[in-house]
Amino acid sequence: MASNRPAPAAPFAQNQRDTETFGYGGQRPDEGPFQEWNPTAESIRPVRGRHRVTKQRGGGLARSSTVLGVGVIAAVGAGGMASAQTGKPPVSISVPDLPSVGSLISDDDTPQGSATPLSSLGTATADTEQGGAGAGEALRARIMAQVEHQQDQIETKAAEEAAAAAEKAAKEAAAKAEEEAKAKAAEAKRKAEEEARKKAEAERLAALAKQYTLPTSSYTITSTFGQAGAYWSSGYHTGLDFAAPTGTPIKAVHSGTITEAGWNGSYGYKTVLTLDDGTEIWYAHQSSIGVSVGQKVNTGDVIGRVGATGNVTGAHLHLEVHSGGSSSGIDPLAWLRGKGLTP
Repeated sequence: MASNRPAPAAPFAQNQRDTETFGYGGQRPDEGPFQEWNPTAESIRPVRGRHRVTKQRGGGLARSSTVLGVGVIAAVGAGGMASAQTGKPPVSISVPDLPSVGSLISDDDTPQGSATPLSSLGTATADTEQGGAGAGEALRARIMAQVEHQQDQIETKAAEEAAAAAEKAAKEAAAKAEEEAKAKAAEAKRKAEEEARKKAEAERLAALAKQYTLPTSSYTITSTFGQAGAYWSSGYHTGLDFAAPTGTPIKAVHSGTITEAGWNGSYGYKTVLTLDDGTEIWYAHQSSIGVSVGQKVNTGDVIGRVGATGNVTGAHLHLEVHSGGSSSGIDPLAWLRGKGLTP
């Protein structure tokens, strides 16, 4: 702020002209000689009335005051914007009451420029702060509403996806359960059919067992069908050997007709029993024959005795089975088992 310069030395000339309140410069011709004067508080009377202040052109106080006013307005505006953007309570700015800027820089008695005190900006600042707070709260409310809307959309989508996944899982589980039920039913049916088949086969074999019988008793199986060895001219065994003591009875395995009875080289004494279906049963190495060709026999009838005739190493019954009159035999063990017998 500007202040009055110190008063100059009092002049002694009587014709001194009061052209300006404050005079600056060199000595004028009409001014008399000066004496040194030391003013005191008692010797100087206070000057009453307005004091003129030389107007400073192009800078100084006017420029500083203008910058101050613009800075205050900018600060108030920035506070309002910050309140609207951040939602935080605005910061109040207090400005002391000052004379109008125009009155400080005017040459006239009438104030120039804005006569509004800077303190009046407080009201505008409060309004701006209130408006900024309202705008910030509205913006915050819009953001929160948008967030809630997006959250609702996410939750709805998640619920729909979960429901779809649950429905898909339920369908897959139902399909799997149905397939498992079908598989179990099929397996149960297969097992039932297998049990029924086994039962029927057992019943059939039991019935056949009553019609068929083993060729001898008190025996031991010593050689099986297809067994290789140098003892047999074909290189392998063509029948099933029942080792038993000489004289052990030999029985007809089923009812049929005697089609051969007598000596047959390496087979020794041999008997052939032909069944009703054409199957031939050969009995070899007998010690004796008890039937004749064309004789009808029944299941279990004695037709001969175990011996060691022909090409043998000990007493035994050599049994062969020829299906359909073929010269090549089949496995006698399997054939007997097929008739319900267990050698």
